[in-house]
Amino acid sequence: MGHPPLEFSDCYKDSPDFRETLKCYELELERTNKFLKELIKDGNSVIAAIKGYSLAVQKFSQTLSTFQFDFIGDSLTDDEINIAESFQEFAGLLQEVEHDRMMMIQNATTLLIKPLEKFRKEQIGATKEKKKKFEKEGEKYYSLLDKHLNLSAKKKESQLQEADDLLDKERVNFYDSSVEYVYQIHQVQDRKKFDVVEPVLAFLHSIFTINSLVVETTQDFMPYKQELQLSLQNTRNHYESTCEELEELMMRMKEPSQICKIQNFLPMEGFLYIQEKRALGVSWVKHYCKYHKEGKQLTMVSCEQKPNTKQAPTLLTLKSCIRRRTESIDKRFCFDVETAERNAPVTFQALSEGDRKLWMEAMDGKEPIYHSPIHKQAEMELNETGFKFVKKCINYIEDKAITQEGVYRTVGSNIQVQKLINTFFDPTNPGNVDFNSSDIDDKTITSALKFYLRSLSEPLMTYDLHRDLMCAAKSDNLDFRLSEIHSLIYKLPEKNREMLEILITHLVYVCSCSDENRMTPSNMAVIFGPTLMRAKEETVAAMLDIKFQNIVVEILIEDYEKVQIINLTGTSGSSLFINDSLFENNKDIPGCTGIIQTELIPDRSIDCLWSYPDSKHSF
Repeated sequence: MGHPPLEFSDCYKDSPDFRETLKCYELELERTNKFLKELIKDGNSVIAAIKGYSLAVQKFSQTLSTFQFDFIGDSLTDDEINIAESFQEFAGLLQEVEHDRMMMIQNATTLLIKPLEKFRKEQIGATKEKKKKFEKEGEKYYSLLDKHLNLSAKKKESQLQEADDLLDKERVNFYDSSVEYVYQIHQVQDRKKFDVVEPVLAFLHSIFTINSLVVETTQDFMPYKQELQLSLQNTRNHYESTCEELEELMMRMKEPSQICKIQNFLPMEGFLYIQEKRALGVSWVKHYCKYHKEGKQLTMVSCEQKPNTKQAPTLLTLKSCIRRRTESIDKRFCFDVETAERNAPVTFQALSEGDRKLWMEAMDGKEPIYHSPIHKQAEMELNETGFKFVKKCINYIEDKAITQEGVYRTVGSNIQVQKLINTFFDPTNPGNVDFNSSDIDDKTITSALKFYLRSLSEPLMTYDLHRDLMCAAKSDNLDFRLSEIHSLIYKLPEKNREMLEILITHLVYVCSCSDENRMTPSNMAVIFGPTLMRAKEETVAAMLDIKFQNIVVEILIEDYEKVQIINLTGTSGSSLFINDSLFENNKDIPGCTGIIQTELIPDRSIDCLWSYPDSKHSF
């Protein structure tokens, strides 16, 4: 049994139970710190033993294998060719002998020691500082409290009021330090699960790789030595003969008249940073851009270094340019460009405010258009418009984005998502949106669907069932967990159950294409767990339960075939209509060993539980 969660509300009470729980966390923190010290010490010993004699050779081999000569011009001299070939041959020899071993050992400290030391310094160290502040503020507060209680009631009212105000101030300081300390403790407890295990796992992998190396016999490289020396000498002589001419050209290019001539002749060009969304988050990539106003052509060349790959330029046709609002992004000097080739706007960052103005002037840029967000909660209910919106999103995704890698995991533009939501739920003309418009891409639609479900006044799986679902997900009995979750689904309100059936059926279909889109039931549950479920009160304990919300959704997706929301209508006797199909008795129902029921009400829809012959569970 783990430690009970430290609630922020308990910090205010500062009860003995709170202090006792806090002490348990502090003992665990000290034990973790001691363990990390020993682990770092032993890890350094292992790394030092492995390095040994080959350290110098490995470092030299690394330098040769990672460096690639580049030459000016579109052709090479014979000497330059000899240098390139000889250098690569020499580097290849050392790489064959020590490359793999060097790479693993060189990364050993980065893989193991640095992450562990960083965790101790940034997490455990920060926690200790928070503890010192907590103890200091507590000592000040309780000391002042003792003095306060000993004040004579005969003192002047102004003196007593001043003492009361001072005590209140110290109490607030003590409470703030307590809350910060508890928050930091939770951070350490959660982060150590991956911040400590991941470096050890990576280090062990490197050790096993080193032990499995097979070193091949080196080839004789000495015949290249004299040829290389001769080529180097010839190349040096050639440089010295042209150095003077290059210097004269450089001085001429510095003249003011020459600079003005270049600026007037050339199109707008320079360095810009472009926002790119990648698997692990947003990245800003440096590009050299050139804009030709006549044809509205923007050429971009990435400055990201990719070994052995020539960077091909990207050509875009400008449609519009809009300055990016400061409050909409955490970067300065940004502007958005809409192009004919891309569905979503491209966000650029200039080097300065002046630089941004120059780019926007060249592109005929405009000020941003402000969109009003939705304020009416009624527009985010399970109504007819909401069902229509979800179905349209699902139909679009299944038709055009079902195999897209990372579908639902990749996030669309907030501006585009809000624009789609505002338009679709416009009370004056709801649902009037063409999803096939060029302004709407796949990521915008998946993000809008998630936004709608998160914005419901009550989560789809309701507050009333949240606690029961959490208890079921936490059960150690897998059979009970499965059957209880399925049983609780039938207690949902009719609209919620209908929407859940539509959504889960869709997610099952998406996950069936996981070989292409990489979205397994587990990955999908991480996205839709917090979307479909949430506790009524946001506490630390509730935050810790998010992983169990994911379990509930994962079970609904993985075991979808075992439970379906089927509409049963009784007519008379033992006859049943299941999804409008007539069955005279229970044996006629495919895969059903018996209907579990007490009474059928004529012409009334009821919920039914049944069991499958190939399962121990009842649903």
